[in-house]
Amino acid sequence: MACHHFDSIEINDSAKAAHAKGCAECIAMGDGWLHLRECLECGHVGCCDSSKNKHATKHFHAVKHPTIRSVEPGESWGWCYVDEVMVEFD
Repeated sequence: MACHHFDSIEINDSAKAAHAKGCAECIAMGDGWLHLRECLECGHVGCCDSSKNKHATKHFHAVKHPTIRSVEPGESWGWCYVDEVMVEFD
């Protein structure tokens, strides 16, 4: 399946500062996370689906922003919730 949601997105390192702080929702709850994901529409950083709270996916369901990317060091991929497609970035 093709995904058009990534067509106009420019990938940069905007999440570096947020990544250093972590998942804001987990921090507010006094909880932890495994990996972090950045919303490519608004920059929200939340924990991954392998984390207990799944804040990145909860963000998608709340605001319907379709694409995220991993902000883990050494990872360069994105995911579209709408089309359920993974994309590798150069």
